[in-house]
Amino acid sequence: MGEAPFSANVEVENTSVLLALSGPQSRLLGELARYSGAEVNLRGNTIFISGQEPDVLVAQRFLKDAAQLVERGVDIGPNDVAHSVRSLRHNPDARLTDLLDEIVLVSPKRRPVVPKGPTQRRYVEAIRMHDLTFGIGPAGTGKTYLAMAVAASCLMQRTVKRIVLTRPAVEAGEKLGFLPGDLAEKVNPYLRPLYDALHDMLEFDKVDQMRERGQIEVAPLAFMRGRTLNDSFVILDEAQNATSEQMRMFLTRLGYGSKAVVTGDMTQTDLPSGSRSGLREARGLLEGIDGIAFCEFTDSDVVRHPLVQKIVVAYEQLDQRKRARKAAETSAPSAEGAVDGQKSGEDDRASGAAGADRGTD
Repeated sequence: MGEAPFSANVEVENTSVLLALSGPQSRLLGELARYSGAEVNLRGNTIFISGQEPDVLVAQRFLKDAAQLVERGVDIGPNDVAHSVRSLRHNPDARLTDLLDEIVLVSPKRRPVVPKGPTQRRYVEAIRMHDLTFGIGPAGTGKTYLAMAVAASCLMQRTVKRIVLTRPAVEAGEKLGFLPGDLAEKVNPYLRPLYDALHDMLEFDKVDQMRERGQIEVAPLAFMRGRTLNDSFVILDEAQNATSEQMRMFLTRLGYGSKAVVTGDMTQTDLPSGSRSGLREARGLLEGIDGIAFCEFTDSDVVRHPLVQKIVVAYEQLDQRKRARKAAETSAPSAEGAVDGQKSGEDDRASGAAGADRGTD
């Protein structure tokens, strides 16, 4: 006989909060049912949950905490449900209000940026508390986006005078050939993701005005040499494509009253074969130094489309198999050499014994 289904309910008296929790055509409740595994239904002002006990309790925790966040003005979207449910399931003592309460308000005309999960929250805290922060992890974990949000917030609050955004101009595995236009037009394709993030947080006109006044500067990493950046918020994106020399040059640009954030994914290096990533070297050299923070992201922190997390895991498993195969190939010749040496020694001993026998005869 099967186990009897477990049930619970969440009553929401505020109608506007209830509508925000349900979403258009109860879409958010449908997403909650999909990712929690429980059945979720709305009747009147009460949301009813049924199913296996662990699934029901996770869904109930999400709804109670999400209601508090909505009352405080935080928007909960369909993309927030999957990651939030996963975080609550993996952390039985966690609360959604703790996971999503580190709001970064950039502009009153745009939706505030909310860290999704404990790692993103620690990352934002690290950026605020340290002058140099490294965000290292796979694609889709919000490393650059959150750094941009904190930078834009600092600029709007005038705690810094300008934002400097930079990244290495390295092609991702393909040769683009000659690019037409002036210098700005040539490097623009490499820096487009940084502009996209800025336009998400600030109005287009505002970004253009700040660029004209020099408050926002976007430039290739090679242009940083010889500069001292005071009262600035500096972000180095795609740092896994910076060479050791470039990383050293960038880190020594930091001036008084400035912050720097370095982001990268060491599994997606586009440097030529044999070149050492400056990001990998910097982590080994600088970890543990006071004033420098390192935040490591994993596949469980991916906040893009749910498929992205599965893709990241699949490629990580492929990398592990390649490393294991390479290690096996490296150890094989040495093992063969040891066998050959042992065989040669045995042959020498046999030859010596035969000579001794002939001498005796």
